[in-house]
Amino acid sequence: MLTFFSGFGLGTILLPVFSFFLPVSLAVAATALVHLINNLFKFLITYKYIDFGVFVRFGIPAGIASVLGAYLLLNLEGFDESITFELGALGSETTLVKLIIGIVIVFFALFELMTSFKNFSFQPRWIPLGGILSGFFGGLSGHQGALRSAFLIKLELKKETFIATGVAIAILVDILRLAIYGFALFNLNALSDTGVGGLVLSAIIGGIAGALFGRKLLRAATLRLVQLIVAALLFLTGLTLIFGVL
Repeated sequence: MLTFFSGFGLGTILLPVFSFFLPVSLAVAATALVHLINNLFKFLITYKYIDFGVFVRFGIPAGIASVLGAYLLLNLEGFDESITFELGALGSETTLVKLIIGIVIVFFALFELMTSFKNFSFQPRWIPLGGILSGFFGGLSGHQGALRSAFLIKLELKKETFIATGVAIAILVDILRLAIYGFALFNLNALSDTGVGGLVLSAIIGGIAGALFGRKLLRAATLRLVQLIVAALLFLTGLTLIFGVL
């Protein structure tokens, strides 16, 4: 529901929420599954408008880079040594994966919130590079939408084509990164040990219900006050990961 009113991407909000209940790497994987199912629904009604030229130029590099990002996430999770911070009389301890994911959450919360960032765009010749960056962060933390939009917006695609092509790219990235996450998660018996299935199901239902309710309640997709509140909570969640509180 918050995603509908804030205008932020599903993964941007859902990852911090899942992080309260799951280990960080598993939270990223669970978010990917919800993200994939959500985009499959969108694909069914938008696939006719896909620009396959853009999909190949952006989506193929994004898919390859997402595999690398996903492998990095799993390797970070296996890094057992703790990292200690000292700020004056205060001390905190965190892990490398929490530190990196926390920084990424803070960065993309600011990226989504600040107008100067959201209006930032790249020339069309940088599309393959955009695919690599978007896919890599998609695999590492699930944050792919903001960068994808920044690189594709200069192409001046029709609205339907922009949305459909973005959905197709996101599905490719989600499928490939879930394939990498899946081997590790099933080996760890994570699905049964953490109750992640219930969280994923509730998020899927909540996303559909929130969208339907939101459409009836308000035509506009964003509310500035909600954006500010959600961004502040995202920022706070990122800091708690960075300093090992969460």
